[in-house]
Amino acid sequence: MKIGIIGSGYVGLVTAACLAEIGHDVCCVDRDEARISHLNAGGCPLYEPDLAELIVSERDAGRLRFSTETRDAVAGREAVFIAVGTPSDPAGDADLSYVHAAARDIAGHLTDYAVVATKSTVPVGTAEAISSIIAEHAPGKTVAVVSNPEFLREGCALEDFRRPDRIVIGVEESRARGVMQALYRPLTQRGARLVLTDRRTSELIKYASNGLLAIKVSYINEISDLCEDLDADVMMVAEGMGLDARIGARCLRPGPGYGGSCFPKDARALLATARKMGTRLRVMAAADQANEERKHTLAARVTDAMGDPAGKTVALLGLAFKAETDDMREAAALDLVPALQALGARVRAYDPAAMEGARRLLPDIDFAETPYEAARLADAVIVLTEWREFVDMDLARLRAVMRTPWMIDFRNLFQPSDVAAAGLDYFSLGRSAASAIPQTFGGLSGSAAASLLHKPSVE
Repeated sequence: MKIGIIGSGYVGLVTAACLAEIGHDVCCVDRDEARISHLNAGGCPLYEPDLAELIVSERDAGRLRFSTETRDAVAGREAVFIAVGTPSDPAGDADLSYVHAAARDIAGHLTDYAVVATKSTVPVGTAEAISSIIAEHAPGKTVAVVSNPEFLREGCALEDFRRPDRIVIGVEESRARGVMQALYRPLTQRGARLVLTDRRTSELIKYASNGLLAIKVSYINEISDLCEDLDADVMMVAEGMGLDARIGARCLRPGPGYGGSCFPKDARALLATARKMGTRLRVMAAADQANEERKHTLAARVTDAMGDPAGKTVALLGLAFKAETDDMREAAALDLVPALQALGARVRAYDPAAMEGARRLLPDIDFAETPYEAARLADAVIVLTEWREFVDMDLARLRAVMRTPWMIDFRNLFQPSDVAAAGLDYFSLGRSAASAIPQTFGGLSGSAAASLLHKPSVE
């Protein structure tokens, strides 16, 4: 099938590359000429494991191309996806200006019948608004607008597209239903479940899903606090909870609070929608507030561990909001670093992928090329992102380059006994310094269990 993608951001590029991979002819367009030139030259403007290689492979195979001209992604295409940003406005609503602009651009280049599918995360009723815009700017053209939300986790987006939990399509007419079923047939033939519903329900499924996941993150963070007060181990609490099929293990990992491009924005948009309808989402509102408060308390946790940081050097390991991405949006580092600087600390940081973006957002910190360089003569090391590289660190080597032995681990990456053996004073979340993952946890050795528990989070 001939497919068009409007937008070359995170969702647009992953969708374009993966649709090409399953055999479609895909053209991805963006108004940003520098971005398109970069893509056509073999580059990739964002970090996502294996995405750059897939883009080059599919481009070389002739199934994927990039353009700045909207007509290239619309004229003669059977389906056109809108995959542009929907950032929060000051009131928390999703800003749909890019979506509406894309709809107007699409209308100007329609030729034959086409399905227009929204991949962007949009409030309920957006598909209807897009239909009205296209009808106004392309009278007489036959087009069907459907909702097809994405459920991609940064850091493992290709795997999520190739083996999705579900494919949700909100569609109102049979011809469009047939187009979308044919488009995803390579995935449904492998067993992917297709959920067909109306457009408004489809749009709400995305927000409701991310809202519940955000609630789980806030909940386990608060349980982690309670574990500290009760001298219980949150890692074992989470494991015991997650084995319940009604609960599941995902998003039950304590941390510095959720961030990124989805959970914060989607929680606010869901709450804004509820306010407009006069509906109270008290649980969602409490979870969102708890998450914001958690980020604001990170500096206090550091001072509780190491004392007054004034005049001291703090090494920050991790800047991105989660591992396997360079995404700095709503990252905990954006709250923690200014707070530590306000207390008089000097911050030196290292992240495997996010330092270029962090330099623009956090210009007043020093950047290192390795974790050990970041920790050199540091008075404390703070683990903020759960990169595998940090799990594999030589803790004794890390301690050897530090001035004083404080480690504050906001991801619970290590066994306390291993950290203590390296000569570090260890502070983690929701467990006492003496606690550790049992050596035969779930049939795995202690180190293997730790690795399993600390895979990149799903936020």
